[in-house]
Amino acid sequence: MRTATIPYSLDGHAFDAYVAWPDGDGPHPAVMVCHAYCGRSEFEERRARELAALGYIGVAIDLYGVGQRGNDAETCGALMHGLIRAPETLRSRLAAAHEQVLALDGVDAARTAAIGFCFGGLCAILCARMGLPMRGVVSFHGLLKIGSRLDARVRARILVLHGQDDPMAPPSDVGAFAEEMKRIDADWQLHAYPGVVHAFTNPRANDPQRGTVYDAEADRRSRLAMERFLADVFAAV
Repeated sequence: MRTATIPYSLDGHAFDAYVAWPDGDGPHPAVMVCHAYCGRSEFEERRARELAALGYIGVAIDLYGVGQRGNDAETCGALMHGLIRAPETLRSRLAAAHEQVLALDGVDAARTAAIGFCFGGLCAILCARMGLPMRGVVSFHGLLKIGSRLDARVRARILVLHGQDDPMAPPSDVGAFAEEMKRIDADWQLHAYPGVVHAFTNPRANDPQRGTVYDAEADRRSRLAMERFLADVFAAV
């Protein structure tokens, strides 16, 4: 495995992507890793390396910009909501990150996907909603607000890995999301883990009052679900 940080710019702002390549000759499928609300961290970079160990090119992207990271709930929330309130900016940054993925050495451009955590889960689903040419997207404890109404069926298959008691994706959001997916005849599935709340993949999450608690079993089961899903979507003709 080899890794590198690839710089690029968009609209006068500096960004970069952390890339992990698997061993062996390519081309390889590529999986874009969308970060949680603090910005890209070792958590997402480790996920990129884990994807490389599975034979994919893992790319942990940066949606906030070089040096733009949150260090507490207030600064993280400000960065995330700043992009959520600017949907065209968020969309352009996701599209630019995917263009960087497609341009990487060894990428099979016909086989890309995205995964994401928390805010990154919302972003992974948004990649599908935008119509980016991906095979599939996976949301881990993602925010499920449906956003603008879709007029056409999304091309990417969607997997939602959800804590059933997640206060940041309440049943009303889950129901509205399901209705939207049904209305456009999307190819999607949702795995709900009972008794599990937000941030269940993050071993550092331990704040029951905020509803962010790590759950080792949900983490394990969600990883297996992702691995099966990616193997399936990348095998499809």
